[in-house]
Amino acid sequence: MSILKTNGSSSKTRVVELDQIKFLPFDINHLQQPSSETQSQPATMIMKLINGAQMRTSVDEVKDISFADTLYHTNSMGQHILETDELIWPDDRLLPHLLPPASTIKTLDMPAARLGNAERVMFCTLQGIVNRTCPRILLYNHNEEPQSTWPSANGLRTSAISTGNPYELVKSYMEELNGLVLYTNELSDHYANLAVTIGGLDRLLPVTPEVKEKLEANGIQLPVKVDLTQLTMSTATDIYTYLYDNYWQRCNHRLLISLNPTIPYVHDIGAACGSACVWLDPRIQSERNVLDKMLTDMTPGRDIVLGWYPEERSGVGEATKYGLSTVPADFFENATVYSAVNTPIKIAPVPQRPKLENKIYAAVYISDGDNIQYCQHAMAKIFEQGGRGQMPMNWTISPALADFAPAMLNYYYGKASNNDCFVCGPSGLGYAMPYDAHNNKYYSNYVKTEPFNKYTQLTQRYLEKTGLRIITIWDNIHNRQGNCYANNCSYLYGLTINDWERQNGRLQGSIQSGTLPIAPQYPCYANSTDVVTDFFNRDIKNFDGTKPMFVTGQVTVWDVGPDKLVALKDKLNTLSPGNVSIVRADHWFSYYREANHLPFNITMLQDMKITCSSAKTPARYAADGSPSSSNTWISRQSKNQGWIQMDFQEPYEISRYVIRHAETSGLDPELNTRDFTIELSMDGETWTTIGTYTGNTAPVTEANITPTQARYVRLNVTNGGADGYVRIGDIEIEGAH
Repeated sequence: MSILKTNGSSSKTRVVELDQIKFLPFDINHLQQPSSETQSQPATMIMKLINGAQMRTSVDEVKDISFADTLYHTNSMGQHILETDELIWPDDRLLPHLLPPASTIKTLDMPAARLGNAERVMFCTLQGIVNRTCPRILLYNHNEEPQSTWPSANGLRTSAISTGNPYELVKSYMEELNGLVLYTNELSDHYANLAVTIGGLDRLLPVTPEVKEKLEANGIQLPVKVDLTQLTMSTATDIYTYLYDNYWQRCNHRLLISLNPTIPYVHDIGAACGSACVWLDPRIQSERNVLDKMLTDMTPGRDIVLGWYPEERSGVGEATKYGLSTVPADFFENATVYSAVNTPIKIAPVPQRPKLENKIYAAVYISDGDNIQYCQHAMAKIFEQGGRGQMPMNWTISPALADFAPAMLNYYYGKASNNDCFVCGPSGLGYAMPYDAHNNKYYSNYVKTEPFNKYTQLTQRYLEKTGLRIITIWDNIHNRQGNCYANNCSYLYGLTINDWERQNGRLQGSIQSGTLPIAPQYPCYANSTDVVTDFFNRDIKNFDGTKPMFVTGQVTVWDVGPDKLVALKDKLNTLSPGNVSIVRADHWFSYYREANHLPFNITMLQDMKITCSSAKTPARYAADGSPSSSNTWISRQSKNQGWIQMDFQEPYEISRYVIRHAETSGLDPELNTRDFTIELSMDGETWTTIGTYTGNTAPVTEANITPTQARYVRLNVTNGGADGYVRIGDIEIEGAH
């Protein structure tokens, strides 16, 4: 073991594995005897990899590196068995950093092993306790998609435990368990959630007397450390009040698990994190009181509720009141495995669009991507249906996958055609419900907007991480909430709201704060292409060809997959032959913005010509909508200089620019572009500098400017990254006519 000490009385000593410290760009000898050559170089940085988290510190902050005996429990592999309070959990992550999965993961098919609910609760909790230290267990529960799908997408090697002897899995990891928490469901199923909460905190397996007998029959003798069978509470209110009074302060408040006690699927991440697991119904006053005490202790813009609720709108709405996101995940599996595979999101390039015409632009959304269990299970099958790729389709998906399963999001991006556009499911980072159209009430306080401000700020970070430019809102938003999106989510092209036809008349589109388009889905949850055709025709029948028309709607994926949705193309063409263009959602909002004289991303235009200095990669990579490493523009020679020029063929009122540097591609922050200018020109010869940057370290440079007429925009780099090359992930230029 090693202890890396840093100067300064406020610094904390961190204990790390010796082989988890690496020194860049020099070796350890440079720390002990710095040479004149070393001192002339940029400051050497030490990468400390602690529990999977990368932490950087410069050499001049290091006092010494000493060795010490271990002061904690280790398993047979010599790994430090982690407790919940030892996890590295940055404020900008939904989940803690876990170490990368083991070279071989043990798998168990629980349905094939014929495990009952109480046994599944135990195995999922075991998975969380074990995987907290290092992911080594993968459990198959749902089996909707082929079992190889996600292990393969995550590059995992697996070894199956015999379904005839599943308790061998418990035997394998007994050394990492402290004992048992004994409970019974005779008085209430909610005791399972209480037992799981305690089990995660103290490395105890939650077991019923029947499961305890099975453990013993398999030669597994573990002491009962907590006995809940003597408790006499029988209501959810009393059981979770007991949890709150006795265990809540020990739980992390970053993640609250809301899960039916008979559905153990996300118990692994709850147990790993030391999260409370509850199932409280906000429609019942006494239960809502207990839930509210927990939600009050959580931080808007950082913490989330994971799972589901006894009733959708009251549950999601209650969390929304506190500015908290719900990430639907009632049947999501193996979060402790897939969240530990740390891979940058490989955002697919965005196809350029033709010029705006006096046509009917239609966009259709496919529902239910807000639930990450849908993304894991049903979507994996539906995405393979015939019809996908034959016309533009907009797939709702969850930006929470950036932390829960980044390789899953990459799987879909990798399979997507140019006609597949991914958009954010309700209502940003997870599900929030500003307005409930069924019950005609607002859940978030639109007078005091600070909690919702925090929620939308969190949403902005994850939209950029995942490349999602449109959000679907369920059901509607107040003007003040719309302001939060407009002010905090600069990455957005637009919002959609849902018209349940329960209003007095039809919801109308608007432009929030003069910048953010909001379009009603009309229809909002159609169960056939005939319904979509009928609703769209209410507008299309009035098209006179004198200006563009815009229609948009959503289908329910359970009734209309891509195999059925593809028929819409011919149906709409019948309504107005030659006039209907079905487009991607990002193109739809681009056209909508242009038609309404709003700034839009003009790098998306098909007529744009882009040129550059000598480079290793094509110039188009600098403005293709993807900052991913495979689509990064890189200069040819390590001279720290390079330029990129865009010709938009005609003048636009340029009002904003966004430059995404190397770090947004998943590369080292030291490779970010340092010194550069942004310049405008009408003729390509006389240039006006609108932005000058020196010593930049930020991953993204963005600025609003006074609208200025220009045909050309040039990025001129005079000092690139630390290795001398210039790397640009992506450039956006906003302009308007």
